[in-house]
Amino acid sequence: MADLTGLPNLVAGDVLEPREGALIIDYEVDTGQSISKGDAVYLSADGKISRATSAQNCIGIATKAGSAGQMCPVIVRGRVKVAAGGAIGRGQAVYGGDASARVLALADQAVNEGGTATYTIYYSRQFAFAEQAATAAADLISILVVK
Repeated sequence: MADLTGLPNLVAGDVLEPREGALIIDYEVDTGQSISKGDAVYLSADGKISRATSAQNCIGIATKAGSAGQMCPVIVRGRVKVAAGGAIGRGQAVYGGDASARVLALADQAVNEGGTATYTIYYSRQFAFAEQAATAAADLISILVVK
């Protein structure tokens, strides 16, 4: 694991700008869930969040740990430090998540405009952009959440 942010005093889930410059919304942790600071999260019910341990339409990154029924702050716009789930290119769109609720590179999807091929485009999966390139799982990078 390499910390590529240049901010070794911060951990995954720490906001990289004053809280006033980011948009952070409190959501209730869903039944049976436990969320760690730095986890990619998605809306699993109205007003409730869960860890993204598979490909989900994430809304942001948890900035505090929480258990079922507790309120958990989620950064939905702004810069935050996260753990990568694998290699990610600088500027590449990211989504959540892998089995550890880390962010992953969102691959471009080829579109055959003139052909008969069918395809699915996952517009809602993208929720942020990588500000540094990660070379391996668990690398710490900053992302710009733009959900």
